[in-house]
Amino acid sequence: MINAQLVLVYGLLYTAKGGIGKHSSSKGELSLEIATKKQIRMTGRSAKTLLLAGIAIGYFMVLLDMTVVSVALPAIHEDLGGSIRDLQWIVNAFTIAFAGLLLSMGTVADKWGARRTYIAGLIVLFIASAASANVSSLGTLIVLRALLGAGGAAVLPASLTLIAHSFPDPAERARAIGSWAAVTGIAMAAGPVAGGILVDTFGWRSVFLLNVPLAAVSLLLAALYIGEGNRKPQLSVDLAGQITAIAAIAALSYALMEGGNFGWGSPVIMGAFGLAFISASLFVMAESKGKAPLLPLRLFRNSTVSAGMIAGLAINLGFSGILFIMPLFFQQELAQTARSAGLSLLPMMIPMAVNPLFTGRLVGKIGPRLPMTLGFGLGMIGASLLIGIDESSGYGLTFVGLLLCGFGVSFTLPSLVAAVISSVPKEQAGAASGALNSSRQLGATLGVAIYGAIVSGGGTFIAGMRVSLIVTAVIMACGGLLSFAFVNRNRM
Repeated sequence: MINAQLVLVYGLLYTAKGGIGKHSSSKGELSLEIATKKQIRMTGRSAKTLLLAGIAIGYFMVLLDMTVVSVALPAIHEDLGGSIRDLQWIVNAFTIAFAGLLLSMGTVADKWGARRTYIAGLIVLFIASAASANVSSLGTLIVLRALLGAGGAAVLPASLTLIAHSFPDPAERARAIGSWAAVTGIAMAAGPVAGGILVDTFGWRSVFLLNVPLAAVSLLLAALYIGEGNRKPQLSVDLAGQITAIAAIAALSYALMEGGNFGWGSPVIMGAFGLAFISASLFVMAESKGKAPLLPLRLFRNSTVSAGMIAGLAINLGFSGILFIMPLFFQQELAQTARSAGLSLLPMMIPMAVNPLFTGRLVGKIGPRLPMTLGFGLGMIGASLLIGIDESSGYGLTFVGLLLCGFGVSFTLPSLVAAVISSVPKEQAGAASGALNSSRQLGATLGVAIYGAIVSGGGTFIAGMRVSLIVTAVIMACGGLLSFAFVNRNRM
């Protein structure tokens, strides 16, 4: 989540260096070449504004899909049935596909063309969203959520490339990235609120229908204002790495989410853990021997990169787990409406929409290490406060806990991106940012899987929620220590 913040800091860092040069997406990097007349058929500032709006709408949908469904889960459960595990799959089907495909979609965009990849992703989002609003079973919805994740994975890297191509001047590109990040950041705050209003007014199916007109508008603007970019048909996609990555993520998620159902020592679950281990091992082998690996393993020789990958996984694990559990707490335990649950989540969401610009300036002055450590510390305090809430608690403690969690994430992520990107050579920046993004999405997937398993096996919901929040506080504390010890340790 919160990829808009990542993009903003990434763009500002490289604009400050005088622009972005070529990146080979065969190594997981985004192609950021200077646009030519053939690449963009548009003239005038208004056309560029419309183009940027179209791209922002496309990625707005991706972020919205991650957050809007959280407050709809109880209504989906009431209508279609199922258990906590089924609700986990509704969330994680998206993130598994999204995380697994992100590493290779940059190469696909360069090989096939960013415009084609972007439009293909939008079409998938359009069709899968419309179909999701008309499902009659949880199984079908879960499959469609995976398709939505695949569409989102195509839209993200292609949209970054299109922005870089469309705004070749460094200063203009910085303004475009800032505007885009600000617009898409609104999705983080708007998602739960909009979802709650839609669920209460029109039913849970309406949260998926919201994407249909947005996708149509984005498709129209893309068709009118985005020209064909350079394609590189000679690039090869690392199929072995892609297949093993998705297999490892899916098998691990399955084991964690279904362990309570089958039994943690059952042949099915042990087999799933075994498949995850074997797939991860094959992935490492493929990346170490491949000519065009999705994830160049040499990046991990850098302590900041290695620590950054773990920190990215940790912060998203905690955030996604809270975003999964708290709407259930508000609606199932406190009997709030979906609209009220969305509003109750606002203290956590608003800082992530407004704070990244301040964090970016702070990182520019003192470096990323201390803001990152501060962010994890705030997240730890916020999660610790939430441990004490139950059905009889007032909203005050919940408000402060969620607010601190939101500020924790909004301090950590921009600092984390800046630390990782600035610690590698410029030609490896795309690979590093792609790896960081994937590690964060893996953390989001594991967060929902682990927290759902804890809540399901915790006796009462409140007991399971408290254990989950204790785990969150411990993870945030470890993330802070890791950041202080290893991120840019030679610089303050």
